[in-house]
Amino acid sequence: MRFLDQWLAACRRNSSRLCLGLDPEPERLPAPWTHDTSRFFDFCAAVVDATADLVCAYKPQIAHFSAVGAEAQLERLIRHIRENAPGVPVILDAKRGDIGSTARHYAREAFERYGADALTVSPFLGRDSLDPYMEAYPERGLFVLCRTSNPGSDDLQALGLRDAEAPGERLFERVARLAAGPWNRNGQLGLVTGATRPQDIVAVRAVAPDLPLLIPGVGAQGGDLEATVRAAGDRFLINASRSVLYAAPGSQFAAAARDEAERLRDTMAELAPL
Repeated sequence: MRFLDQWLAACRRNSSRLCLGLDPEPERLPAPWTHDTSRFFDFCAAVVDATADLVCAYKPQIAHFSAVGAEAQLERLIRHIRENAPGVPVILDAKRGDIGSTARHYAREAFERYGADALTVSPFLGRDSLDPYMEAYPERGLFVLCRTSNPGSDDLQALGLRDAEAPGERLFERVARLAAGPWNRNGQLGLVTGATRPQDIVAVRAVAPDLPLLIPGVGAQGGDLEATVRAAGDRFLINASRSVLYAAPGSQFAAAARDEAERLRDTMAELAPL
């Protein structure tokens, strides 16, 4: 199944636009697992089991696993999602950005080794950095970094362009327009747009009205959920990670994660019914 179809089916089935980030931090694991990186799978799998009917996607962050040599746990976790949250797609958050054979290997890593349904990618090298994924895996999703939630994104993303094609267009708007147009030859692209700047989500929607938006920045980063939902249009998924994973310490972490995920899902549904 194409990622887009799988994601939309999960949205409808679970009445949800919530994407849950799986970003295990050793020091924040509940006791007695604190600082025990061999327990990443156990922690994340328990959260998956508690939230499988509340989310439209899971988004494991690859660096959290690879930094401590836990790639095998990530592989196992994605298999666990397949078995225990059937139909819920997996977005591998890796923000890959290269060309040629290196990009092909990144694609193989994401889609064959890990079996992800979608991947986050950087467009800084232009269309050449996207083509290897689209040529080999036309059914998988690619979320292109566009207007990210970090404060330093203004250094480049907000710069105005001076060419004749679109005078005054900002860099992130150009990325959105290209992703909605000539780059999106298989209809598999979406955009990463941060919840910390809802006014820029409006600008993105003006040039890319139909692309799926993956929106981080709600929760621990302080993004305004209501303003974000109202800016995002119809096709979006909002990511929450730390606010759900670490909703409570101790043995009740999975139940607390479920409560917070349900609250976020229901709040979004009230603001923008599916």
